[in-house]
Amino acid sequence: MKKLICFVLALALLCPITAFASGSKTDAIYQATEEQLLSCPVPQVGSIGGEWLVIGLARAGILPDETAEGYYRNVVDYINEKGSAKLDRNKSTENSRLILALTAIGKNPENVNGYNLLQPLADFNFVKKQGINGPVWALIALDSLQYEIPETTSKEQTTREKLFDYILEKQLPAGGWAIGEQGADPDMTGMAIQALAPYYKKNEAVKCAVDKALGYYSAIQRDDGGLSEATDSPESCAQMITALSALGIDPETDGKFIKSGNSIVDCLLRFSLENGFAHNIGGEYNQMSTEQAFYAMTAANRLREGKSSLYDMCDLLTEYDLNLDGTVDITDATLAQKAIAELETLNLRQLKIAGADSQGEIKVTFVTETQRYIASH
Repeated sequence: MKKLICFVLALALLCPITAFASGSKTDAIYQATEEQLLSCPVPQVGSIGGEWLVIGLARAGILPDETAEGYYRNVVDYINEKGSAKLDRNKSTENSRLILALTAIGKNPENVNGYNLLQPLADFNFVKKQGINGPVWALIALDSLQYEIPETTSKEQTTREKLFDYILEKQLPAGGWAIGEQGADPDMTGMAIQALAPYYKKNEAVKCAVDKALGYYSAIQRDDGGLSEATDSPESCAQMITALSALGIDPETDGKFIKSGNSIVDCLLRFSLENGFAHNIGGEYNQMSTEQAFYAMTAANRLREGKSSLYDMCDLLTEYDLNLDGTVDITDATLAQKAIAELETLNLRQLKIAGADSQGEIKVTFVTETQRYIASH
């Protein structure tokens, strides 16, 4: 693909600007948590102190350039040491997590020193090996920048349809999702909804499944705002907050998820400390809990600010750059004209830039808008 690394590193690495949304009850703790996470060491590859830290800060618009570059150097070293695009024999989520973080900082996961981190996700049997987690995070990662799924020589080729069909098949009768055979839990349900959110308005089966899950958790929500039938955790609250935000539902104000005046956000804040979050109420600072709570609050803030969802990172693409070469010129307008006339086929990322509808059709006005952009720049 043509210099995908140019999909706007500059936008992804803007100078730090505090991005918390005014008027939310999370404002103070969000700002304090932000300061705590910014003081952390340069992230390494890993589920704690690594990708989720990078994603949260990057999507909040406050990740310093030097931190992003230091993290990327650590990623390159890690993958070179692995010597393979497949980062774990059994867990495809290792790849998915890294794809999300690299996308968030404007780096190309299709070419990390010659390794294509998307390639292992093309093997559907590998993705399914981890159970529900694999397809959920593969779909989130692939959709983060509308990546094309590579072709594979394995027995079963991954497609987006197979991924969300697998997720739908794993929904429990009550309406939620679970990691194993136990009853539905808000953690896995939140993650499944996050993966399905881009298809909510496009696929009736997805809409029915998500509505059923939302109805179930709205019905069982407790008076303190918690959603778990057992013990709540900041992580479970974070996943549902992120999920609702992805659907365009404000988790702090939507009446379906407020009981006795308390929302899921209120439940999350019960775990807050002066500088972050504890895993248990009254407990000590916990890095994993803090990172997940922070990116959940970031997801909610992005919704209130009218920005794309946490994992929809197409906002990092250059507007009108239809041929993905990092610049906008007459070739982009020409390509749009050819696509409208069905003389050229655009990939998913290009269709996103062009504002195509669910049938993949581009309005003629996009050509005019592109020409105006070129003339004004």
